[in-house]
Amino acid sequence: MSVRSALPWPVRWMVGAAMLGFSAAIGLWAFEFGKGIAGLDTNAKDELRLLRQEVVQLRQDRDKAQTVANTSGSLLTAEKAAQEKMAVQLKQLESDNRLLRDDLGFFEKLLPAGGSDGVAIRGLQAELLSASQLKWQVLVIQPVKSALDFNGKMEITFNGMLAGKPWTATLPGGAQNLQFKQYRRIEGVLDLPPQAVVKTVTAKVVEGVATRSVQTFKL
Repeated sequence: MSVRSALPWPVRWMVGAAMLGFSAAIGLWAFEFGKGIAGLDTNAKDELRLLRQEVVQLRQDRDKAQTVANTSGSLLTAEKAAQEKMAVQLKQLESDNRLLRDDLGFFEKLLPAGGSDGVAIRGLQAELLSASQLKWQVLVIQPVKSALDFNGKMEITFNGMLAGKPWTATLPGGAQNLQFKQYRRIEGVLDLPPQAVVKTVTAKVVEGVATRSVQTFKL
């Protein structure tokens, strides 16, 4: 004896499929509902949004820091170049200052003693640099305004003793050409022979065959 269902098998299959689908829908709904209750999905989205915002902010901060670093490097390079330029200018100013002091020492002696209006020697000086070298310098002026160009020669003579005997020497190249309008400074170093003792230095300005000015300096 066999018992058969009152429903045909296609209907039973459809009913079973419907039951399975309904169960799956209920399970999915329960899973989503559980995530909503737990706050997992909402928190994940919020955290993802915050992380993206932080990434954007970090990139902006990195770009700003890079810009500041590049600017600082450029400023340091420019400052170093400016300091080097200032150091060169300072050395040049110190050199110019020494020359101005030398000129001042000469120009303090520019006033002619007798009101001369011709060529005059002022500030003849000499000093021993060592036992074998003597430095000399002389300033020649025309102490008048609108002076004409002078064209002559400068003779320098050194007098003293050599090995106990009188000794005289002149510049190795002879008299130096002298061209100027208001003033001219000439200087040089003379190599002395062994045992030479210089006592006087004489400077003479010559124009043609005429002597215009003479001055002697005693050591």
